[in-house]
Amino acid sequence: MPKLSIIVPVYNVEDYLPACLDSVLSQPASDYELIIVNDGSTDGSLAVAERFQAQFPERITLITTENGGLGSARNVGLEASQGEFVFFLDSDDSLAPGALVEMLSALSPDRDMVIFDFVTVNPEGKTLERLPGCKRRGAVSLESYPELLMELPSGCNKICRRSLFLDSGIRFPARVWYEDLRTMPKLYLLTDRIWSEDAAWYRYLIRPGSITKGASLPRNLEIIDAVDDLIGYYKQAGAYERFKPQLDFVAFYNQFLTAIVRVCVADASSPLAGQLRGEYLKRFPDFADNPYFQAMPRKHRLLTELIIDKLYHPLGLIMRLSNRVKRSAH
Repeated sequence: MPKLSIIVPVYNVEDYLPACLDSVLSQPASDYELIIVNDGSTDGSLAVAERFQAQFPERITLITTENGGLGSARNVGLEASQGEFVFFLDSDDSLAPGALVEMLSALSPDRDMVIFDFVTVNPEGKTLERLPGCKRRGAVSLESYPELLMELPSGCNKICRRSLFLDSGIRFPARVWYEDLRTMPKLYLLTDRIWSEDAAWYRYLIRPGSITKGASLPRNLEIIDAVDDLIGYYKQAGAYERFKPQLDFVAFYNQFLTAIVRVCVADASSPLAGQLRGEYLKRFPDFADNPYFQAMPRKHRLLTELIIDKLYHPLGLIMRLSNRVKRSAH
């Protein structure tokens, strides 16, 4: 049984998949398996995956399914995996050089989850920014560090003991946005054996274009169900009151701040911003009393004021200018 199963969901990424798979297979490590789940791709992704499998038949398992979305593909890979631990690698991203050996070394018997950092990169491979997976390093748990709930919920910067999923029945939801928020923070309730590593093992590709534009813009409303899903899980487990400030701030940051800003940047005239605002204020009318809200940086306070006052066009303009400045700096 390999120590680590690396699960790569694939959908129409023929231009990016070779670099993703190379970033794993070129590393001097052996105690892992690579599971590629072709999620009904209609481009040349399957041919790319088959070429790699032919070259590494003992290392790669290739599964093809009908298109079910990222969450469904991850679940298929999870069910097929044999590793003691599992790690989800998106097919347009990659591992940093030397990362795999370090990842395997970090998987000790007394750890159920290892969290690590991202670096964002542009299509030319230039590093743009390092994002911490968890601001507290070393051993962490919800009891010792409840702010863990407010860290990045991504499934791609965490290695998890496979039994956390199998024994609990927790799986990624299919055909939804925000599948990570609906899934990964639930695992924190299952173990206090979490380790935060000061290492940037994951390279997240910033691709041109935006998934928030056009027909997909209304999918930002799915953050409401995602927040309800997560809070509902904690309520059912009898843990909501213990972690209410953190969970309520997760709702604020993701539903009120991030999703509305994303909508305004794409189309400030969209009624979606008002829908998100209204739904949030109806459910969390006392949000300003949250201690984490009161400790927010000035920039986030300004954005909040603009949203409260329904100044969506100025908000969109400010954020577009800010993003432009960031891009020019790199």
